[in-house]
Formats: sequence, structure tokens, C-alpha cells
Amino acid sequence: MYYKFSSFAQRLVGATAAAAYSPQGLKPLAPTESPHPIFGTSKPAPGLPASHPSLSTNKVPDLQKIFQRSDGLPVHLKRGYPDRMLYRTTMALTIGGTIYCLIALYIASQPKNQK
Repeated sequence: MYYKFSSFAQRLVGATAAAAYSPQGLKPLAPTESPHPIFGTSKPAPGLPASHPSLSTNKVPDLQKIFQRSDGLPVHLKRGYPDRMLYRTTMALTIGGTIYCLIALYIASQPKNQK
């Protein structure tokens, strides 16, 4: 008799030979042919003009060159001035928020005056 693990019962249960030799998660090999694309079109969408910039250029290789360059900068600062401004703004808000929380904690820890 053949057995396989049942995820419902959490134990071994009887099975057919085919089910025992193809356990959960392992399936027979799929055909190596690539399926035909369902929505494969070679013309742009009707609402977009044919000369739309996002249809003609692929920006991924250019961005890969920028981010994979070994210039010693961290990834979040690789694109120059806008990244530096965003980083500095984030750090200023973080430090300001920390100081505000410490002041609020100090004020909350003081006893109220009893008059």
C-alpha cells in the first residue's frame, strides 16, 4: 500500500501509487514550450499616441548602470541632489520627532501642581 501526508488530517493516509510518487508541491514536468501570449499586441493602446516616450525607451538598463556603479555611495543617494534632499528632510523630521517625543515624555512625567 502507498501512503502520502495529508495536510488536512496532519498524518499519513492511504494513497494511489501515482499520488504517492507525486507528493504535494511536486508535479510532473511541464512542457518546455512557452505558451502563446494572451494579450500580446504589437501596436499601442488606442488612447496613447504612437510616439509616447514610455513606449519607445526602456529605462531599466540606464538605472541599472546608475545603481550598480561602485562609487562608494549608498543606494538611496545614488541619483544625486533629489535623493540628498529627500534623505536630509527625512533625517530632520526623524530628529525633530524624537526631540518632540522626549519633550512630551518629560512634560507628562512632571506632577501637576495641587493648589
